[in-house]
Amino acid sequence: MKRIFVNEEWCLGCHLCEYNCAFANSGMKNMALALKGKKIFPKIHVYGNDKINFAVSCRHCEDPLCVKACISGALHIKDGRVCIDKTKCVGCYSCIMVCPYGSLSVGETGVASKCELCLDNACGSPACVKGCPNNAIVYEER
Repeated sequence: MKRIFVNEEWCLGCHLCEYNCAFANSGMKNMALALKGKKIFPKIHVYGNDKINFAVSCRHCEDPLCVKACISGALHIKDGRVCIDKTKCVGCYSCIMVCPYGSLSVGETGVASKCELCLDNACGSPACVKGCPNNAIVYEER
């Protein structure tokens, strides 16, 4: 299965992946209208400092702890990727606490949020990869 990988040596720390992610998941066609003046809720997050930067997103583990920890059944595996049914999430954040990679976060509506590889939105492939100006983020099988 293809997954997102980040080469931190190439990451500029520009956060464009976060903006592209938030826009891709907004359901809108105009980035300025979707994001201008609003707090964004991306499903990928950039961390770092002056020396090194890196983006963190869901690794779609084969045996995911987040799915095991989900008390409501909102997290499930679909076609090899970990997905979330936001209508089932009760906001207990057990999944956020157990993820060893820190890839889940609280979304705009207060429920858990995570990367689903943009396969269920209009992009059809990860928007963070398309929006990375330095090609630090790749979507491939390894």
